[in-house]
Order: sequence, then structure tokens, then C-alpha cells
Amino acid sequence: MTLATALTLVRIFLIPVFMALLFANAGELWAVAVFIAAAITDGLDGYVARARKETTKFGQLIDPIADKLLISAALISLVELGEINSWVAVIILGREFAVSGLRMLVASEGVVIPASVLGKLKTISQVIAISALLIDLEIGAVLIWIAAAITVVSGLDYFLKAHKDLR
Repeated sequence: MTLATALTLVRIFLIPVFMALLFANAGELWAVAVFIAAAITDGLDGYVARARKETTKFGQLIDPIADKLLISAALISLVELGEINSWVAVIILGREFAVSGLRMLVASEGVVIPASVLGKLKTISQVIAISALLIDLEIGAVLIWIAAAITVVSGLDYFLKAHKDLR
């Protein structure tokens, strides 16, 4: 068990804590704090793995799953709370499934698609928008649309870059 893998597992274990706080009316700020802490582990685990030269196949598999679980839980929770329309969540989650499928497809050909700058911007925009919505900032509605747009653009970018590998 590497430190990076432990951070990724912490992210997964924080998801039910986040949701319990959110739906138990324990205070939106506590739920947001847990959500942000979990999101921070996303950037931290990759940095730690590279810095310590401890990248593992398990880490490469579980990290994107943990990312998608966190964002999915938050988006589904926001739909349940009536904060966003379900189709916004479907757009964002659909892109996640599509890019994951693309990565698996090209991986079967021995090609690795690294995270792009747009992909990282997508994640940051989603975390900011979700956090804003969770604490009822009025700009949250605008931010989720911006995040959705960045999400779609980054997904298209991955497919365009992988076009030659799909032939």
C-alpha cells in the first residue's frame, strides 16, 4: 500500500461521509468541507505517486474510478436536492463514461491517454461549481453550466486526439 493509493482510498471512503452529512442536515458547510477534502486528494495522490516514484497499476486503475465516484455522488445528490437538472448531470457523467471507455479501448492497443490540461480544468471547474451549489451561492447555477461546457469540450478534445489510435 503506497501513500498515493491510501490517499485515493481515503477519497472513496469520504464519499459516504460527504453524503451522510449532506442528507442528515448536519450542515452544508461540513458536507462541502468533506467534499473539498476528498477533491484535494485527487490532485495530491498523483503528485505523491510521481514524486515518490510509487505509481502502481492498482493506483492507475482506482484513481479515475475514485474521481468519478466522487463527482457522480455529488451530482446525483444535487439532482436529489433539486439544485440541478438531471440532464446536466447526465451530460457530465456521460462524458466521464465516454472518455473512460475511450481510454479502455486504446489501452487494449497499448496506448495510454494521459490527462490533458482541459481534463484538469474540467475537474477543477466541476469541484468549484459543485461546491458553490452545495453552499447555495447564486453563481453556482452559472458555474455548473461553465463546468458542463468545459466537460464537453475536454471530452471532444480526448476523442480528437485519440482519433488516429481508433483507426
